[in-house]
Amino acid sequence: MAADRDRPWLMRTYAGHSTASDSNALYRKNLAKGQTGLSVAFDLPTQTGYDSDHILARGEVGRVGVPVGHVGDMRTLFDGIPVERTNTSMTINATAMWLLALYQVVAEEQGADVAKLTGTTQNDIVKEYLSRGTHVFPPGPSVRLITDMIAYTVGNIPKWNPINICSYHLQEAGATPVQEIAYAMCTAISVLDAVRDSGQVPAERMGEVVARISFFVNAGVRFVEEMCKMRAFARLWEQVTLERYGIQDPKQRRFRYGVQVNSLGLTEAQPENNVQRIVLEMLAVTLSKDARARAVQLPAWNEALGLPRPWDQQWSLRIQQVLAYESDLLEYGDIFNGSEVIETKTAELLAGAQAEIAKVLEMGGVIPAVESGYLKSNLVASHAARRARIESGEDKIVGVNCFDTTEESPLTADLDTAIMVVDPASEQSVLTALQQWRAERDEPAAQAALAALKATAATTDNLMPATLACARAGVTTGEWSFALRDVFGEYRAPTGVGGAPVAVAAEPGGELAAVREAVAATAAELGTGKLRLLVGKPGLDGHSNGAEQIAVRARDAGFEVVYQGIRLTPEQIVSAAVAEDVHCVGLSILSGAHPELVPDVLHRLRRAGVEDVPVIVGGIIPAADGEALKAAGVAAVFTPKDFGITTIIGRIVDEIRLANRLQPWAATTTAATS
Repeated sequence: MAADRDRPWLMRTYAGHSTASDSNALYRKNLAKGQTGLSVAFDLPTQTGYDSDHILARGEVGRVGVPVGHVGDMRTLFDGIPVERTNTSMTINATAMWLLALYQVVAEEQGADVAKLTGTTQNDIVKEYLSRGTHVFPPGPSVRLITDMIAYTVGNIPKWNPINICSYHLQEAGATPVQEIAYAMCTAISVLDAVRDSGQVPAERMGEVVARISFFVNAGVRFVEEMCKMRAFARLWEQVTLERYGIQDPKQRRFRYGVQVNSLGLTEAQPENNVQRIVLEMLAVTLSKDARARAVQLPAWNEALGLPRPWDQQWSLRIQQVLAYESDLLEYGDIFNGSEVIETKTAELLAGAQAEIAKVLEMGGVIPAVESGYLKSNLVASHAARRARIESGEDKIVGVNCFDTTEESPLTADLDTAIMVVDPASEQSVLTALQQWRAERDEPAAQAALAALKATAATTDNLMPATLACARAGVTTGEWSFALRDVFGEYRAPTGVGGAPVAVAAEPGGELAAVREAVAATAAELGTGKLRLLVGKPGLDGHSNGAEQIAVRARDAGFEVVYQGIRLTPEQIVSAAVAEDVHCVGLSILSGAHPELVPDVLHRLRRAGVEDVPVIVGGIIPAADGEALKAAGVAAVFTPKDFGITTIIGRIVDEIRLANRLQPWAATTTAATS
């Protein structure tokens, strides 16, 4: 056995739910189990700059993460956890400056040396416009917030990673490996250019900025290709930082990244298969020493079913620990050096990424490419092509489109206990505590801090000191965000649906051709030019990939599609449905807020006198919830196991016919041919 072993990577689980106190208890348990870093999941109101009592926050509080409304919540979240000795990653973007300020204030209260704080704020707003949808402000002000944070941390929290260039969600939104590398690198170039050009960091200290830039990537199940992707990433970063920014110190040019392996590929069908998928994906970012991740967090086997339990997260942690401590992986150098196969694939990915980067830079950089819709359209198209390959069987997904016969699984025998369910009462407890916080704080001090923040936002001064003052004065997340909204405005990103090309041809005799015929015939029978489908995203869930794919395929099937993007209230969705006189309303929710939001849409439709428009729902919806939604009046519920998008569109046509008392299309065609 070799005498020396490399140090293992940081081991994390992405966690947070319900309340700050519940999440604090979970963090303490995870650290006691050997987890070596924290990865904080914030709920959607916190990520998008809303207080928990805002109308858009209803049903979302504590669902996909922990609600942090003010410094008191952050204090509770890290109670008993010494932040000076804890490496903390925070998945936060639009409100990253605010959460870092709260974290710093809590560190000061603990008596920590702020200069010794280690961790990461994700803080990559570009991918929010393209995939996750938790953006708030327009691109220009968003880049300013990032720039101010980077400048502040270089001078005050030098061990902190102020931004995590995040390609993870680009892959989830459909990016190919080449697109993932290229668009992430374009984002990094945009950020570094902005910092350099701001004048806040002297030229001789730009190496310190580069040294604190980290990346957060995705590793899919094609682990050879994914490993080569990481090697290509590292070579490209070396090239960009040396040639574009003149960074001479090799240590400062080192490519530093953390990873969460691919949640997109986890299946609801035969979910036990997700364990081996997670292991293979982890190998992609650990086997090659020269491109090994510095931090790894693994999803749980049951994430396609709902919220993982602590035991499920423990299983994912143990997967990492077995590889790091039981295997001999860390005893050797890079075992792939000299491999012709690896070198050829790495060079191919690198060349493709360089070509795409050149194209984006010719457009003026990543921000113009976002604003024009170019990047989003490319991702929607790539995702549509991937889905088409799955539907055709070209891409095989075990247990989904092949090898789908199965024994009954003891892991999911009782679905109600196979996932964690957030107590609905926890949302009310958060609202009560928030009201109490506002009532007991020094109100004049809070308002003065907010006024100073808005005044600073109207200048070019660094916003971090004014944000810290707000944190100390007891300002809330929503108040901080809306003060900046008043100055910067809000932003609705391009959906990419209109520019996406046809992914599946309507071949004669094929499924799409049959559905197109059903759509046209149904429209004719109803005396309308086209069937109209509204695709709606109620609440704060910004994961729009599924909604976009439904919208694109419905368009290709002959529907007129009404899709207004993310973050809509039930009232706005119903108003659009009435105004556009649609024939079906499709709701997409992946955050778990469906029990609150879907019945509200149904109630508002009935109150508006709309009785013959079926409502369908898609998302991560446990079986019991699906039955409850159907009992409430939902026509159909689709979950990740329903991978055939054309089939779903056909079902929508059936529901429209049923709601309008028309004979089922299959029966109509049978009668016509008999």
